[in-house]
Amino acid sequence: MLKGFKNFLMRGSVVDLAVAVVIGAAFAKVVSGLLQGLINPLIASVAGKPNLDSVGEFTLNQAEFSIGLLLTPLVNFVCVAAGIYFMVVMPLNKLAERRARGVEPRTESPSEEVALLTEIRDSMQVRSPAR
Repeated sequence: MLKGFKNFLMRGSVVDLAVAVVIGAAFAKVVSGLLQGLINPLIASVAGKPNLDSVGEFTLNQAEFSIGLLLTPLVNFVCVAAGIYFMVVMPLNKLAERRARGVEPRTESPSEEVALLTEIRDSMQVRSPAR
């Protein structure tokens, strides 16, 4: 039973997932610092408040609504998604593209000289007996 559990834990996908969670948590702190140190002060300079929580508040039949409570996490999500895309996904896609270019077989046809030499070599192999 413990051996099966050990095999499960040592399987590549579980280890990769654990690494992804740890890196994701660390990256979330980086993006959170970016939001608190740069984006929120920019919002404060435009809107007059450090976040959008109180933007678009209104009351309807004694019920209070706040569009800003949706806007703040939405802006944070877009910032996190953009950070992940530009700092992780895009570089990895470019790396995969470069690797694929290096692995692809040559599709160019050989030059006339190479084709002629190949033909001569093949005909000489047919004429000469195997040694």
